[in-house]
Parts: sequence; C-alpha cells; structure tokens
Amino acid sequence: MTKRSIDINCDVGEGVGNEKDLFPMISSCNIACGGHAGSKETIKLCLELAKKYQVKVGAHPSYPDIENFGRVSMSISNEVLIKSIQTQMQAFESVREEIDIPLHHIKPHGALYNDIAKDVQLAETFLTAIAPYKHPVLLYVPYNSVIQKLAIKNGFEVLVEAFADRNYNDDLSLVSRKEKDALITSGKEVLNHILHMYNDKLVKTITGKNVTIEADTYCIHGDTPAALQILTYLSNELPYHNLQVKP
Repeated sequence: MTKRSIDINCDVGEGVGNEKDLFPMISSCNIACGGHAGSKETIKLCLELAKKYQVKVGAHPSYPDIENFGRVSMSISNEVLIKSIQTQMQAFESVREEIDIPLHHIKPHGALYNDIAKDVQLAETFLTAIAPYKHPVLLYVPYNSVIQKLAIKNGFEVLVEAFADRNYNDDLSLVSRKEKDALITSGKEVLNHILHMYNDKLVKTITGKNVTIEADTYCIHGDTPAALQILTYLSNELPYHNLQVKP
C-alpha cells in the first residue's frame, strides 16, 4: 500500500533552542523574522537545519511586538504594518539567499494570523505587504477564513492550515491561550486530533461538536513545552495509519 503524505509544520526560531531536535521530524517550518522573535543568527540556524533535513522553508512575520511575542492584537496604521512586514521579510530573505534555499511559503504569526482571518481591511493590508513574494510562494492560511478567500481572489496560492496542538471553538477560531484547554499536550490526543481532521475532514471542538474543516498542513508550535514529545510520538505512530511526514 502506498504511504499517504502529511505535511507537519513547526514554528521555529523563537528562542526555545530546540530546533535541532525538531527538524528531523517535520516537513515544513515557519521561521521567526524578528517581529515577535528571532534574529539573523536564529534565521541562519533554522535555514541550515532546513537544508540539512530537506524541510520546506517558510517566513513567519508578525506584528512588531517582541514584548508580547506577537500574541496581542495591535492598533497600528496600514503603512507602519506594511513597512514592518516588509522589513522582516527583507531581513529573512538576505539570510535565505546566503544559505541558498528556496522560499516555499509565508505564514503570519500569532495575533496577526488570527486577525487577518476575520478582518478584511487587515487581510488586504497583509497581502499588500507580501505582494512582492506572490509567485511562486505559497501562503499558509486558516480554513474558510477571510484571508483565504481574499488571497485566492488576488491570485495568491494558498495551503490551508490546521493546528494539531490547539483546541478549536465552534466557529473554528482557536481557544484562547488564556483558557486552560487551549493547548493539546498529549501525543496520543494530538494524533487523534490530526487523524479526525485528515481522514474525516472534521474537528471536534471544545464543546464536543464535530465541525467541517480542511487542511493541507498541520502545525505543531515549536515553543509548546511538549513539542518534542508530541513530534516523537507522531513520528512513531503515523506510519501505523499509513501516513508519512518525510516522503
């Protein structure tokens, strides 16, 4: 039987320092560009690991908010946000070109990711900021979101993302990190969460409902304390479900 392929992505370069352990077990990565975390040194480290382990490379720009790790919505002008995102991308690209590895995708981080999922004006601003990278770079977006629809309308190619280590509300927003059930930290529970989404195109929400969802890629947050344990468990168990992360 031919193995089915599944893309597991990871947010990295955010100061945890666990990348050397994570990269052998993932197939794409989202590298912090300095907006919420990261520096040219951490970008370079992650790009070198991506090249070594044949991991698809993504840039992970955010609100310019290191203090809050990019996880708080900001009241910011369109011009300032565009300039910040483009500055982050330019810093990332200068290192990427030095390492000589292709840019596969862009995935916004944290509050910016959540905000452009529902705010039309902000989504348009974000697309304006990343317009220079439109082809052939892909954009990682949430399922059935404002940014997904706008991106497709404006000629961007998208991959729909789901979160393997986060619980969902009934409207497919993520359960707030302020809530005790926001994170899924058990490898077995993460596996079941992924399999339900992958096989059934459904996600069991925090209220117990099964809601339609689709995904081309599944995220494990690199700064989750259990990230290594979760990825190790998935690496061992996914083959039993006819799934492979590394083709």
